[in-house]
Amino acid sequence: MHAFAGLIRAVPDFPRSGVLFRDITPLLADPRGFAGCIAALAAPWREAGVQAVCGIEARGFIFGAALAQALGAGFVPLRKPGKLPPPVLAVDYQLEYGSDRLEARSDALKPGERVLLVDDVLATGGTLAAAQALISRFGAELAGASVVIELEALCGRGRWSGGQPLHALLRY
Repeated sequence: MHAFAGLIRAVPDFPRSGVLFRDITPLLADPRGFAGCIAALAAPWREAGVQAVCGIEARGFIFGAALAQALGAGFVPLRKPGKLPPPVLAVDYQLEYGSDRLEARSDALKPGERVLLVDDVLATGGTLAAAQALISRFGAELAGASVVIELEALCGRGRWSGGQPLHALLRY
């Protein structure tokens, strides 16, 4: 187990009854813990030739931007609808009770560019799969993905396709 794992707080019944929420704010507030987390996220990708890191809104921005710097790569935010000026590329996707959309600036990635996808949590896998589809629309090469936390009971890994590596630092 990573040393920073103790900085992630389990909060029962948040945001609703029956949910055990994993609060990353103590990890973000601890300089050594956060640095250790970014180093662990970067480790599998140091020799992968990553040119851009795509972080999923919102907490994926925090980890993605720091990881991009650690890897000497650019950072591309994948945003919810209406947050970026046009033109954008977009992917619609289904949620448990509705739908959503991810967008990126239409010139954010180049065909063949080697991309790493990053988010804080892998739960049901819908958002990560949508981000994977969005990166594909650019013609970029997806190196793989990293998440800080994987909630194994929600089986999100099963929605990951294409055979690229999917790394999770902590599994609950």
